[in-house]
Amino acid sequence: MKIKEILKDKEPHISFEVFPPKTDAGYESVLSATEKIAALKPSFISVTYGAGGGTSKNTVNIASHIQNDLGVVSLAHLTCASSTKDEVRQVIGKLKEEGIENVLGLRGDIPDDVQFPVSNQYKYAYELIQDIKSQGSFCVGAACYPEGHVETEHKKDDIENLKNKVECGVDFLTTQMFFDNNILYNFLYRIREKGITVPVLPGIMPVTNSKQMKRICSLSGTALPERFRAIVDRFGDDPKAMQQAGIAYATDQIIDLIANGINNIHIYSMNKPEVAEAIMYNLSEIVKV
Repeated sequence: MKIKEILKDKEPHISFEVFPPKTDAGYESVLSATEKIAALKPSFISVTYGAGGGTSKNTVNIASHIQNDLGVVSLAHLTCASSTKDEVRQVIGKLKEEGIENVLGLRGDIPDDVQFPVSNQYKYAYELIQDIKSQGSFCVGAACYPEGHVETEHKKDDIENLKNKVECGVDFLTTQMFFDNNILYNFLYRIREKGITVPVLPGIMPVTNSKQMKRICSLSGTALPERFRAIVDRFGDDPKAMQQAGIAYATDQIIDLIANGINNIHIYSMNKPEVAEAIMYNLSEIVKV
């Protein structure tokens, strides 16, 4: 099933993201975590495409396992930064062979000390999206940034870039993580004013340790509300307490989003089935599976 069809449903849906292992040695543990998350019956599971190509080769394998063996719709990521145009076409061919209809087209994080773009590489996500669309009837998603992309100085320019990307054939958008729902509501108002009407899935990150939070902020420039900072200050040195508090905070965000009419939420699970399970338990009477 194409994700754009799932998004037409008026009932709340939860989806999750998993990422392939950094080495082949970690493949089985990632597969095990993915199977536990799939057992929660999310609307779909996305599989990331690692920066620098280190984890890229397993994306199609895991996405195929999710869809063809576990019976959950899968969404395969593809990035400009990790692949040449020829490699992208090879991956698209494999996705077709496995019957995977959903692709998320991203520029991707550029690894340190790596020249980008090189010859035969896409520079911008919209170029990749155009190519994906030209090679089949894929449902294509893209990323958006409620607080503005870290490399774009003005938010209005970021929205113009987003509009250009959507006009290349994007069927839905998934946001970068955020910790203040008001930031999302303001973003939705601004993009709708500019004529961007495709569905937008909020991306929610349950932060379960303080080191994870610091890395997130350094990479994305995500703002942290004082309420969230207080949680980290109080519980950051106690892993179990921080995990419980992070799950509770993410759950509160999701409930607020659903209460305000946003029915499709994407959760960055970090390959932690126990976190995914706890959130689904907290939502058991709100999100019916």
